[in-house]
Amino acid sequence: MAKTPQQKEQSRQARVTARTAAQNPLVAPPIAAIASLLIPGLGQILSRQTQRGVLIFSAMATGGGIFFWRVAELGRRVQGFFPSIGRALERSPGFVGLAAGALALVWLVAAWDAFLCSRNRKRPGSGVFALVLVSFFVLGWQIAEIDVVKMVRQAPEALPPLSRVIWPWSAAITFETESLSARAEILVGEGTPPTRPVPVEDEPYLLVEPNVGSMTSQDANYQPVPGTRITLSGTNFAANTETEIWWRDPLGNEFRPREDSKYLIFQTDNEGEFQLEMTMPYRMAPPSAQGPFLHTVEARQVSRVGGPQASEALKMTISRMIETIFMGMMATFFGIIFSLPVSFLAARNIMSGSRLTMALYYITRAILNIIRSIEPLIWALIAVVWVGLGPFAGIVALTLHSIAALGKLYSEAIEGIDGGPIEAIQATGANRLQTIMFGVIPQMISPFISFSIYRWDINVRMSTVIGLVGGGGIGFLLVQYIRLLDYRSAGIAVWFIAITVATLDYVSAEIRNRLM
Repeated sequence: MAKTPQQKEQSRQARVTARTAAQNPLVAPPIAAIASLLIPGLGQILSRQTQRGVLIFSAMATGGGIFFWRVAELGRRVQGFFPSIGRALERSPGFVGLAAGALALVWLVAAWDAFLCSRNRKRPGSGVFALVLVSFFVLGWQIAEIDVVKMVRQAPEALPPLSRVIWPWSAAITFETESLSARAEILVGEGTPPTRPVPVEDEPYLLVEPNVGSMTSQDANYQPVPGTRITLSGTNFAANTETEIWWRDPLGNEFRPREDSKYLIFQTDNEGEFQLEMTMPYRMAPPSAQGPFLHTVEARQVSRVGGPQASEALKMTISRMIETIFMGMMATFFGIIFSLPVSFLAARNIMSGSRLTMALYYITRAILNIIRSIEPLIWALIAVVWVGLGPFAGIVALTLHSIAALGKLYSEAIEGIDGGPIEAIQATGANRLQTIMFGVIPQMISPFISFSIYRWDINVRMSTVIGLVGGGGIGFLLVQYIRLLDYRSAGIAVWFIAITVATLDYVSAEIRNRLM
């Protein structure tokens, strides 16, 4: 039976009344504000802004938990809650004050936000969430231990190694050298002085006076006690040539002594002669070391005798960079081969024919998500244990991650294809394999090429990283140079990484432009 116009109007008014009642706050604005003061977000929930209230409560609970955790970390050596806060305030007054103030302000603004939600019956602005972001920024600043003052103060110390990394090319070239040197022995301790060397015509000669003395040491207050002052006289050296002084202890360890914090380097005169005064250097000896010891002082000249040559660091960097490129290429090749069939199993529109195929779809998706969620660096650690150190471990790690990444990209591209050609082919009676061959694959060639080239670019860049854990490539060489503090050789590796990545990016862009 049809409703009369009067009945329709009554029904409409009833629906409006019900909807209005559902939107009305459960409490008055002051009660909502007090509720949010007691429990942040409760006033918003009572004002029927449930999602907003839950977000505010979650943000306050998370921020407060992180704040008290950091306070406990700063005052962990003090027993008791309030003494711990006092210790934290003493150690980091800026952080404790700013974080506590920011959280307190968020608490108060959340109460005012609940008042507005209850009074206006609509969502107010996003000011409370902006304050939440500010409070999390303050917490993150302290958790990340950001110290701008320290960064600026220690910048001069970082400039020398950084300059070697930025411009390392002096280590890329070496020269054949010729060494000219002469030595003399010095007795440290009591005993018979060593015999002075006999001069030989036209050969470098070094004389030390006196040839008995004591090394520089430290007193009970760790203050330096200068050693014996000695004079070095040299003849028959190359004229007007830079000469270095080296010292060798009884164990055969060589080092360069210093005077006024500078290495002893000087020029010979026109006759190839020199005379130099120096203090016998400091050398730590074990307590059990007793008796006289013979030390050796050496004057050494090194001069170039040939043209420039590629250094060992440059040769190693080039060979490792080639290895890195082929690691990325092989990983991409294997990743494409294995991800192509997997991508069809991970495409919903292909696997939606039955419950069995849908089960395969969900299983495949889950496996791809698990593999992709683990970084290639972790896969490289597992591969190193599996197949050992070297590039093969890197290829295995990159291949596994490439299969998961490309499988996801390919499957999403398959799900986004035009269904018209598929329906037309199915209308002719084609089976599922024929539908894929003639309806899906022709539409996928272009995105497949684009994704594959992009993955190659990613794999080459990742190859430089997984070498840090023994996965081969230039990353393995780079970490060795850094550990040895050889910043110039490390800089050569960094430059080659940057040049290679930029070149591959240009090449991949050109390939995409020509094939797409």
